[in-house]
Amino acid sequence: MGKALDGVRILDFTHVQSGPTCTQLLAWLGADVVKVERAGEGDITRGQLRDIPDVDSLYFTMLNHNKRSITIDAKNPKGKEILEALVKRCDVLVENFAPGALDRMGFTWERVQQLNPRMIVASVKGFGPGPYEDCKVYENVAQCAGGSASTTGFDDGPPLVTGAQIGDSGTGLHLALGIVAALYQRNTTGKGQKVLAAMQDGVLNLCRVKLRDQQRLARTGVMEEYPQYPNGKFGDAVPRAGNASGGGQPGWILKCKGWETDPNAYIYFITQAPVWKDICKVIGREEWLTHPDYATPKARLPHLMEIFGKIEEWTKTKDKFEAMEILNKYDIPCGPILSMKEIAEEPSLRKTGTVVEVDHPKRGKYLTVGNPIKMSDSPSDVSRSPLLGEHTEEVLAELGYTKEQVAELRSAGAI
Repeated sequence: MGKALDGVRILDFTHVQSGPTCTQLLAWLGADVVKVERAGEGDITRGQLRDIPDVDSLYFTMLNHNKRSITIDAKNPKGKEILEALVKRCDVLVENFAPGALDRMGFTWERVQQLNPRMIVASVKGFGPGPYEDCKVYENVAQCAGGSASTTGFDDGPPLVTGAQIGDSGTGLHLALGIVAALYQRNTTGKGQKVLAAMQDGVLNLCRVKLRDQQRLARTGVMEEYPQYPNGKFGDAVPRAGNASGGGQPGWILKCKGWETDPNAYIYFITQAPVWKDICKVIGREEWLTHPDYATPKARLPHLMEIFGKIEEWTKTKDKFEAMEILNKYDIPCGPILSMKEIAEEPSLRKTGTVVEVDHPKRGKYLTVGNPIKMSDSPSDVSRSPLLGEHTEEVLAELGYTKEQVAELRSAGAI
């Protein structure tokens, strides 16, 4: 069985994280991704955060699997000829340059359309059209501008960014969906189009429940599922809510046995209404079932922190996996706080391909994430990232260049 995107050719002008996340996902799904890099340097992340001298960093390798690398000097006239030939041959051009950079390279939308009317040009930008559209944006800037940071953390502390790369990788995932949709629409129209994913927009999409809460707060002045209720004060903007679930099922992170020495000896516990009877039974608080302060979800809201405190007295007597085993018997929603070390060593994640071991010719074996999207008839494999310019001659041969012409291009500094 072939791959879902077999036959789709991607011209990859991306670098660092947001764009490479997008193109790597497309490569996992079967697209032929040709990554264009600068000779001698390549993607800046090849050299960032290195753990082995003079070897491509994990930052680069974990974002560029299943791709081919070609080096081209876009300022060299012969190099630009190669790029134009690739534009004619490929289906999608993906870039995350600073605003206007692609135009300055000579690849305006109009020029791309002249070369290939079916070409889809997909871009990651920090902001969409508006007052900040020319601003340079990085991961944490996007989290701040997209509403995540202002709503993350505890109410008595500063805004916090999350360890999840929702600005970079999150926007790359959004862009990948836009590309696939544009490819599908092209089957009907026969024409390419521009696809834009702005990092601010992507973060906001992932924070939509907080925009929901902003409107609720404006209307009612209070949000009963937030830990500030009933004794705290609400302002005119959605506050930080600690470990509250953000939904209609109250949840909190609770200490487990060993928390004094293990920073991850915690469990997330949700007091879901349908299993309230079982929660009370498990923690030995069956008197709550008839007590007017605890008998109904509405009655429990003003007492949530007290309730979680009592539940924590029970969780502190069990390690997080023992607590999970007991609670799952009753379908009580919960989840262990897993460290990256625990995730790396989890056999089930290796079995499903969510965590994959890859062999690299210079770095040796290392762990990486696999395709998070599982398809029954289009299984994904993860192959190593390319060395800088590893496939230059291969790609040029596909464009019709002879070995002699390739040698001339090298001597002219075009590749």
